[in-house]
Amino acid sequence: MTASGRTLLKISNLEKSYNRNRVLTDITFELNSGEIVGIIGENGAGKSTLVKCILNLVKPDSGRVENFGNRISAIHQEFNLALDLSVAENIFLGNEPSKLGFLRRKDMRERALHEFARLKVEISPDALVRDLPVSEKQMVEIAKAMAADANIIIMDEPSTLLNHEETERLFGIMRELRAAGKSVIYISHKLAEVNEICDRVVILRDGVLVYDGKSGELDPLEMVRRMVGRELTRMFPEKRPLPDMSKSPVLKVDNLGSGKLLKNISFELRGGEVLGLAGLGGSGRSELAETLCGLRRMDTGTVELNGKRVRFRNVRQALDAGVSYLPEDRQNAGILTDFSLAENIVLSSLKRYCRFGWIRWGLVREKAAEYIREFRIKSESQDTLLRYLSGGNQQKAALAKGLDVNPGVFIFDEPTRGVDVAARRDIYEFINHLAESGVACLMICSDLEELLGMCRRVLVMHNGEIAGELCGESLTEEEIMYLATGVKREKE
Repeated sequence: MTASGRTLLKISNLEKSYNRNRVLTDITFELNSGEIVGIIGENGAGKSTLVKCILNLVKPDSGRVENFGNRISAIHQEFNLALDLSVAENIFLGNEPSKLGFLRRKDMRERALHEFARLKVEISPDALVRDLPVSEKQMVEIAKAMAADANIIIMDEPSTLLNHEETERLFGIMRELRAAGKSVIYISHKLAEVNEICDRVVILRDGVLVYDGKSGELDPLEMVRRMVGRELTRMFPEKRPLPDMSKSPVLKVDNLGSGKLLKNISFELRGGEVLGLAGLGGSGRSELAETLCGLRRMDTGTVELNGKRVRFRNVRQALDAGVSYLPEDRQNAGILTDFSLAENIVLSSLKRYCRFGWIRWGLVREKAAEYIREFRIKSESQDTLLRYLSGGNQQKAALAKGLDVNPGVFIFDEPTRGVDVAARRDIYEFINHLAESGVACLMICSDLEELLGMCRRVLVMHNGEIAGELCGESLTEEEIMYLATGVKREKE
């Protein structure tokens, strides 16, 4: 026990292997009441397996997990929601209030609204989860964990899809939980957030606990060094220069509209550019990407690709024209987790590997091996199912899949979601090299530091429209937020 209070969770000498791959080695630590503990580490460091052992979803090879009868709830990195059930039904799934065998649906709705009020978001309890944008699905996951009234809450990358204001609301709730004697395990790749909200930090590297100490004792650079076992001197590559704006654009969008979501969208994107797209949740960023890729119907306006007018009615048409898309929700829209790593990599370009109706598996394996080396994907073999890879390695596989169609335009929606610091740098380098080769890149991102580090020009969306374009000295976090929130700066 520590000054924080009694021990709620005790992990002793925990070990776990998958086949010959050792994932956890002799993990020992305690979680005390009224404490927020941050767990950080590279993708593949063992964080997810540790969480699964704590939740009794995976049986360790040796060691013990003792929670002393405490209820544990979890916010998972990959959504654990039933898409065809309502928001309220998801929040109370497995813990439904009932009377005489009948669901108390009114109580479910009222309690769901109560949790959303705490989070200061407006989401209908009756809405189907599949109809929600990704940011609201994240809020449903958080509300679900809060409603369980657990003593221990595990939060795995809960702020990845939240803007600054939403993250601060989440932190306020975490502080309330701590004050009430409850405890939180907070897993995040945002190291500044970990130092801000956590009391202690636990660092895993290659399945080994390499640090357990008070928050703030290590600065972010030292945290990274201990996570990866080496120095990372620079996070972002040198930004690409702005292209010659007199040259014809690769992608030209003029007055695009889609339903009630998007209206009057106009912009140009040139080869060799990394153009940023910012905006708050619900601003229409992802909907714009989906419209450009044929996932949503374009009702008004025009799109030109290399000077030729196009109107994609499905993703296949977009891919054939050389437009790749990395969606923000990779597990539901970007990859097939029950397919192997190699199969996922060639999923969008499979016809190139076929002859007389037969897949040429030798070519598939050869190409997969190239991408595994290039992206430094950690996997026991090409045949490993993607569900067994870490989130960062799944993301790299999705990037390789998009690259294998030889795109002229690559649209990235939250490209580093759930990805550790070292893997983030790999992805930044990939995007930069892609632009250097002449590919036109559109980068949608909630992380303003990421946009400023990668882009010289940023479009900002608000209420389904382009609220403004920023570059040069005007490209700052403050100016992005003025446009994203719809607040007009008063003239001094």
